[in-house]
Amino acid sequence: MPVIRQENIVESGGGAANVALNIAAMGGAAHLVTCAAADPEGERLVWLLRQAGVSLDVVATPGRPTTVKTRFLARHNQLLRLDREVTMPITPACEEQIVAALQARIDRCSLVVISDYGKGLVTDRVIEATLALAAQVGLRVIVDPKRRNLADYRGASVIKPNRRELEAATGLPVNDDRQVEAAASSLAVATGATLLVTRSEDGMSLVRPDGSAIHMPTHAHEIVDVTGAGDAAIAAFSLAIAEGRPAEEAMAFANIAAGISVIKPGTATVSATEIEHERAVLAGQLPVPKGSRVSADTASLLRAQWRQQRLTVGFTNGCFDLFHPGHVALLRETARQCDRLIVGLNSDDSVRRLKGETRPVQDEEARAEILGAIGYVDLVVVFDEDTPHDLIARLEPDLLTKGADYRIEDIVGGDIVRQAGGRVLTIDLVPGHSSTRLINRR
Repeated sequence: MPVIRQENIVESGGGAANVALNIAAMGGAAHLVTCAAADPEGERLVWLLRQAGVSLDVVATPGRPTTVKTRFLARHNQLLRLDREVTMPITPACEEQIVAALQARIDRCSLVVISDYGKGLVTDRVIEATLALAAQVGLRVIVDPKRRNLADYRGASVIKPNRRELEAATGLPVNDDRQVEAAASSLAVATGATLLVTRSEDGMSLVRPDGSAIHMPTHAHEIVDVTGAGDAAIAAFSLAIAEGRPAEEAMAFANIAAGISVIKPGTATVSATEIEHERAVLAGQLPVPKGSRVSADTASLLRAQWRQQRLTVGFTNGCFDLFHPGHVALLRETARQCDRLIVGLNSDDSVRRLKGETRPVQDEEARAEILGAIGYVDLVVVFDEDTPHDLIARLEPDLLTKGADYRIEDIVGGDIVRQAGGRVLTIDLVPGHSSTRLINRR
């Protein structure tokens, strides 16, 4: 008969509590709406959450214990898990208290996460009310699902199944990128949501309803325990989206967080410091796909890494409203003279101030996507100011270029680059090509 000698006990929040704790550890603000019993375990869970800075509404569940999962480990190896839980749906009265708590809080939130662990709280009524309330105030909803029928979450912006859940929901194989893409695409079309698929040692996949997909390998150096990795991933992804970051960048953030989580034993949180450290040590690896639209923060971090690797970083900027051969020539020649090319893109508001109310013809999302698809471009950063002066000051590129219709001394940010020892160049124009000329031909 196996005998275990107890050495220590570690208590941590699991399920939705772990998502909230991860958001707080990563520097975000989380409010948790949940059920818990008035038992010692429930009291300790509430204390743990509040100590971590998580605010919460707790709906009491008379006669129903707080869910507790007890794992017995020898070193990092899990020997046994003992569950104490009731998974029957909560009562209609509890449902209405959950909905009332959501209604009172939702207009102070920037995003909603439904963490469905199949424990009876996330009922049809709760899902329907959450999606409806979020829609009323224009909030995105991100779901970590447990149900086999993911169409139950229709109306969510993002649904995050793991590989096993994706296979169960579709009945399709999910052994490689192509198979995951096919399975997730079918669900994206059926639900209208983007699918973020966590794939353990194979990383993550992001599949949109339009069929476009991104696959990222894991950054984990080793896998000690996958417990809670999905919670860390959805916490990081949701926090990045709430901060206004593009989905590709949020995915990279989530991928790094999950990679950190799996090297920790048990259910553990991932801190902002750990994520920044992991980013810094990813020497030579771009944590976002080539051509991604990223924030100035991420561009600055990558620029610092490239500097350490002695890579030459180039920068050019513009509205790039209607893409034409002149733009191609500018990007091609700039990329030829550097190792990495960052493109600053005027936001829609910036273009309107510069070009008038009829511009831009294409919004910033479309323009950024087109720029990112050009093989010469490594990163696209949208700036809202009239000029990229502040962005250039932050990045301090080694090379700054503009078209030959600019005088060297008039190029914004040229003084910053020259003072830092960099070069400022003008690129020959392609005669007869400009966005304005194309627009006037219509």
